[in-house]
Amino acid sequence: MAEFAAHTVKSFDEDIAQLRAVITRMGGLCETQIAESVDALINRHAEAAKTIIENDKRLDALEAEAEALAVRIIALRAPMADDLREIVAALKIAGVMERIGDYAKNIAKRAGVIAQSQPVAPAVIIPQMARVVVEIIRDTLDAFVDRDAEKALAILQRDQQVDEYYNALFRSLLTFMMENPHYITPSTHLLFVAKNLERIGDHATSVAEMVYFTATGQRPAERPKGDFTSSVYNPE
Repeated sequence: MAEFAAHTVKSFDEDIAQLRAVITRMGGLCETQIAESVDALINRHAEAAKTIIENDKRLDALEAEAEALAVRIIALRAPMADDLREIVAALKIAGVMERIGDYAKNIAKRAGVIAQSQPVAPAVIIPQMARVVVEIIRDTLDAFVDRDAEKALAILQRDQQVDEYYNALFRSLLTFMMENPHYITPSTHLLFVAKNLERIGDHATSVAEMVYFTATGQRPAERPKGDFTSSVYNPE
């Protein structure tokens, strides 16, 4: 009987490890999609953008794999307490990663349009913003795998940096469009790109909140939002 129990525990651990591995693969693919979509945007590679759009299907497949695995673990293992929280969190994280992939795909779609327009100077902020977002995703997934509540809590504060980049780019693009009306179309596309990155940052930090809850059973304090673009800016 003891031998069977040990085998059951080992199998359960293997199932959890497999689920974590799928989530990690989703996170890695999201990082790649974001970095490559921004690279295609800045370097005006329309063909590369098409490849990124096609690769979004891989994230959809991984999400389905994570969902099937999580449901199977719940059905067969009847997990309780910490284990159940982790599995439910993994289900939610898979959905968030798939959504992040959609935002990266949207950036790639804009890249094809922007490649046909003249360069817009404020676009130089976008790679910096994307770099921070990718780092947040990477660190969040590391915290998930390690069940590191302190690391997850620290990540929550970093979304402010993404918001600061977004606010700066928003102001810069508004001023640029006022001074150069013929650049309004590509500048508007860049505003959508910046908003996609800002939303990715929000989603990544929501994953960090899930990681913190999984590890501690408690909700973190509500984080302040730093996106002030809903207010009317005065470029002066």
